[in-house]
Amino acid sequence: MKKLLFLLVFIPLVSFSQTLGLTNDQSIDLINPEKNVGLKNWNIVNDDVMGGISKSYLSLSDENNLIFSGYLSLENNGGFASSRLSITKETLTGIKYFKIKFKGDGNIYKLRLRQNNRRASYSCDFKSYKDKWVEINIKIEDFKPSWRGYFYNNYPDLDIKEVNSMGLQISDKQEGDFKLEIKYIKAVF
Repeated sequence: MKKLLFLLVFIPLVSFSQTLGLTNDQSIDLINPEKNVGLKNWNIVNDDVMGGISKSYLSLSDENNLIFSGYLSLENNGGFASSRLSITKETLTGIKYFKIKFKGDGNIYKLRLRQNNRRASYSCDFKSYKDKWVEINIKIEDFKPSWRGYFYNNYPDLDIKEVNSMGLQISDKQEGDFKLEIKYIKAVF
């Protein structure tokens, strides 16, 4: 009788939570072109700010994915291309990790977080695989402070509630054409 009572109580709760789409970890879309999320408020920042000639672009694929592409040049001491999405402070408060689904070209990219009051940004590298869709999780503690390619050892920890932009970057002397196709980036709480 106790088992039957448990089943009568438990099964409706499971069905109710599945109907609402509830999971153990809740998430919000930061970039999801299929839902028209994260397509505005982007800034391109390339090495031309310091004399380089790298170029990057954002576009949408025929499959409605965000494409970060361009050419990375090492001329004139250059060597980075990036795009930044402005986000509202406190959007990421309580985040556990980022979930990213992407298809790449074999290059290594960075997911970067910035705060207005800090010189350095916080970044985490991730590897892409040529023409292969991959989904990865990047934990908040994996982000390290860096500025102009150098990592800081004694720098304040990332204050996630103060983050006001998130970006994609390619650097580290990977000269040539690049293309990263993003299906989504989610913040998981």
